[in-house]
Amino acid sequence: MSKLFILLGILAFFSFSLADTSLSKKERKAAINYFKETEKDLVREVSGLSENQLNWKPADSVWSISNCLEHISLSEKNIFDWAMTTLSEPANPAKRAELKYDDEAIKKMVTDRSFRAQAAEGFRPTGQLGNSSNSLAIFKERRKAAIKYIKSTKDDLRNHFGSTPMGLVDTYQVLLFLAGHSRRHTLQIRELKAMPGFPRE
Repeated sequence: MSKLFILLGILAFFSFSLADTSLSKKERKAAINYFKETEKDLVREVSGLSENQLNWKPADSVWSISNCLEHISLSEKNIFDWAMTTLSEPANPAKRAELKYDDEAIKKMVTDRSFRAQAAEGFRPTGQLGNSSNSLAIFKERRKAAIKYIKSTKDDLRNHFGSTPMGLVDTYQVLLFLAGHSRRHTLQIRELKAMPGFPRE
């Protein structure tokens, strides 16, 4: 009888292992590091800026640093919500064959400032978050929640998918897209700070 229980235990262990579709330690660590790194970069770029600097625009059609911060914060929620929406459909490992890009390629494409895109409705800065300090505080709050999710989730992020102009991406890549998006606009902030006419204080 004891041998039977041991055998059943072994079978149960292997069944669990085969069914475990959560992220690998390497994937989880890589995502967490990327989220923390991109947050740190953004905070560093805007730290110590005056209201004059935050609201400066080289032209009416160009976003200020304050506009960028609001857009980043709005996107932090909207893109994360999109990632969670992809999990509502059944997992479909067969669709992995349709993926065109690996994780590094996704990050490079999102942060490529040579490609410009128009922000969709709901992502555009309208002043709804108040000032830059509020936008940054909300961003940090949302980023903290996203990192907490990545640290603990058992969701199958590799076998759920979303459609983008770049093609099919898995949910894990949607999350990388989210972190990369904040880096994209951190680079935009850096560009603004380097422009002629940017206020010295």
